[in-house]
Amino acid sequence: MLSGLLKFILGVSLAIAVLIGSGVAVALYFMNRTAIPPAKPIFSNDSPAVQNKSPKATNKETASSSSDSATPNESAEALPPGAYRGRVTWSEGLSMRAEPNQDAERIGGATFNQRVIILEESQDKDWQKIRLEGGTKEGWVKAGNIERVD
Repeated sequence: MLSGLLKFILGVSLAIAVLIGSGVAVALYFMNRTAIPPAKPIFSNDSPAVQNKSPKATNKETASSSSDSATPNESAEALPPGAYRGRVTWSEGLSMRAEPNQDAERIGGATFNQRVIILEESQDKDWQKIRLEGGTKEGWVKAGNIERVD
């Protein structure tokens, strides 16, 4: 009788220990899974062609910036009056819009550290019209995300 009672108490305590251990293991697993940031989402209105060309444009941009520094007179003549050169400082890049408002059509983008030419600013100074350096595409971006470079 005593050995049967001892076996019962030992079995119940062992079962409780196994349940607690597995519960802790499952809790740690889910806690670690939530600590991993998710992958950047791809939305249906994102253009894969623009995303794939962005790194290439950055490489071309680096090559064109070295040629610009070799001939500063040519690059100074290429700028329209009142325009200046800049560099995108927003780490996620910028969306170029057809008009200076958030609801306007997205016509392209500029990647982080990409060099651009600032052509003008909106009347309220919230938007800047830019042209990608080495290209002809122009569009409006939110002001404050571009740093002036000389």
